[in-house]
Amino acid sequence: MKIRNAITCSINLTLLLFATFVQGNETAHKTNLLHQVKFGILAHDVGNLWSGFSREDGVDLNIEAILGPSVTVMGGTLRPAIGGSINTAGNTSKGYIDALWQYDFNTNIFLVLGIGAAIHTGNKNFTASDQKALGSRVLFHVPLELGYYVNSRTTVSVYFDHISNGNTANENEGLDTIGARFGYIF
Repeated sequence: MKIRNAITCSINLTLLLFATFVQGNETAHKTNLLHQVKFGILAHDVGNLWSGFSREDGVDLNIEAILGPSVTVMGGTLRPAIGGSINTAGNTSKGYIDALWQYDFNTNIFLVLGIGAAIHTGNKNFTASDQKALGSRVLFHVPLELGYYVNSRTTVSVYFDHISNGNTANENEGLDTIGARFGYIF
């Protein structure tokens, strides 16, 4: 119950922070509901990254919708996003909701950092040596992306994300994915 409360609290805090920035910031931007859609192919459960080791295999197909409401924060743009990754080998798949902060450099390069929550289909407890023990059904989701504007409507990027329960449960093996994504801006 403590785990569920901690994760529910983090989801609510993420949404509350975004709502507070949008309502209280004179640089809030009201735009279309959908700002961008991204599609990606990601290597699943990559070892030697944040999680430290790999148990699962396969490729993840990723899709993400970045919503239009935004606010300018610390020189970048903060937006909500919702997405998911489906593992092609039948291992852990996930859906997520994030608050994403994007900083655009003057050279068509951009950086995205985020925090949010994910729900997954994998194991909570250790049951097999080829599957991660993630500890709880709802996890923290931390994405990082470095990309390039091909033109005003399309982007390409290198994308990394990490899911784990942040040591709020006994088992916390975590899972990392990394790959390439294509984005279309509306």
